[in-house]
Amino acid sequence: MAQEGVQLDQETFSCCICLELLKDPVTIPCGHNYCMKCINTHWNEENQKGIHSCPQCRKTFRPRPVLEKNTMLAALMEVLKKTGVQAAPADRHYAGPEDVACDFCTGRKRKAVKSCLVCPASYCENHLQPHYDVPPLKKHKLVEPSKSLKENMCCRHDEVMKMFCRTDQQCICYLCSVEEHKGHDTVSAAAERTERQKELEVSRLKIQQSIQGRHKNVKLLQQDLKDLSVSAEITLEKSWRILETLARLIHNSDSVLHGQIRSQQDTEEIQVLELRTKLEQEISDLKRKDAELKQLLDTPDHTKFLHNYPSVSALSESTHSPSINICPRRHFDHVPVVLIELKEDLQKSLRDAWRSISEIICLPDLLVPEPQPRAMHEFHRYLRDITLDPNTAFRSSVLSCGDRKISLVNQDQGYPDHPDRFTEECQALSRESLTGRCYWEVVWTGQCLMAVAYKSISRTGHDSGFWYSDKSWALECFANRFQFWHNCKQTPVSGPLTGRVGVYLDHREGILSFYSVSDTMTLLHRVQTTFTEPLHVGLWTEKSAEFFLLARFLG
Repeated sequence: MAQEGVQLDQETFSCCICLELLKDPVTIPCGHNYCMKCINTHWNEENQKGIHSCPQCRKTFRPRPVLEKNTMLAALMEVLKKTGVQAAPADRHYAGPEDVACDFCTGRKRKAVKSCLVCPASYCENHLQPHYDVPPLKKHKLVEPSKSLKENMCCRHDEVMKMFCRTDQQCICYLCSVEEHKGHDTVSAAAERTERQKELEVSRLKIQQSIQGRHKNVKLLQQDLKDLSVSAEITLEKSWRILETLARLIHNSDSVLHGQIRSQQDTEEIQVLELRTKLEQEISDLKRKDAELKQLLDTPDHTKFLHNYPSVSALSESTHSPSINICPRRHFDHVPVVLIELKEDLQKSLRDAWRSISEIICLPDLLVPEPQPRAMHEFHRYLRDITLDPNTAFRSSVLSCGDRKISLVNQDQGYPDHPDRFTEECQALSRESLTGRCYWEVVWTGQCLMAVAYKSISRTGHDSGFWYSDKSWALECFANRFQFWHNCKQTPVSGPLTGRVGVYLDHREGILSFYSVSDTMTLLHRVQTTFTEPLHVGLWTEKSAEFFLLARFLG
């Protein structure tokens, strides 16, 4: 309780100008007390008006009162100073430098709790009460305390801007609406706010929908990360097992081949050694016979020579017919040739397999897409091996050169019925479906048409032709010009007629480009669209024309 008493004295004996304990206190005629310096400074500012007022009660004095020190208050201040209290703390109900002050408080102003946009003014709790009690004031718009109420006042007429000029897109007061804005499209500020609020609500709804959509995409991406991790682990495990099996097969083949060659080598060596031993024995026998014949020939005694001749001459008869048939040996020189062919076939299969795997794994980055190719060698990175599907070929068309060439003849080729076969035009689609980035080249003569098309393109009727369908994009080639077709719409195309056309497809980005190819590549036509299905290469030809798809590895 003693502390509360000291606190009360601090507030009672504080100057309402500097908010500190009174220094050299003076009492002015209305009875309020101030620091002598503070009140003199206040009145010095009012000298030009010729009227001096009390900062608290606003009572005015003429002439300026002569100030005398209040000795009783001065003595009391000395007592308060000896207690160690230096200054009265600011009351939480009074406005500080950063607070909005009540416009109706006199003297020390209290904090405003609301601002009125109609008045316009700010009110403390006490002065705000009429806005809750008086019926006309109840309709006023109250907001949180604001220091910017002057922005709601017309600088020309000092009136509240309650109107809005739609012609000039600015807030105005009523007087403005009948003067400089006369004849303009004007409405109340409240009505304009209602309209714009509706627009903002629609915008906010769209933003919220976008947020929901992105949240959904975030969840999908999170699930994609999980699925990607699971897929990677499963694929690595399966791939390791498959490659391990393949490596084991190659290793086992090496062991089997080694065993077979060594076994055959041992068999052949045994046969050769047996033949050699037999031959060496015969050579020894023949040498012995030769020595006996020589001995007989060297005998000087004619009678002895003739006596031994019959037995020795029989030895020479056996040398006329060979006793051993030497067959050619089985050598292994052809084995490496077969293995080299196997290696080349395996390398080609591996190249094709790794390319397919790379296309699956190395998809274009979603955030940093790979730049589009420009130079010829960059296009060749995406070369595809394309062949035509006989099941789609027109009955009077002939496919040749490994199903890379199409030509038209007068005779039905007897192709079996198939739901994919074109029945109206001499055209065919490729076996391979195209996604990602692809490049291929076509050599043509006469009047031909090269296209890409969805597999779902019609096989019968008018819209089965590559010219007329909305499911195909085609470049028609003449002897002296080009033209592009899509969905019955024709576009003239100019460019060099080299007889060789390169086609580049970026399925993901929706880019389809045709190039005239020679030593350089000249862009003929480019399409930018959205592909919704995998594409297939399409070729059309007439009787006097031919199309030939170049192989993947160009010479």
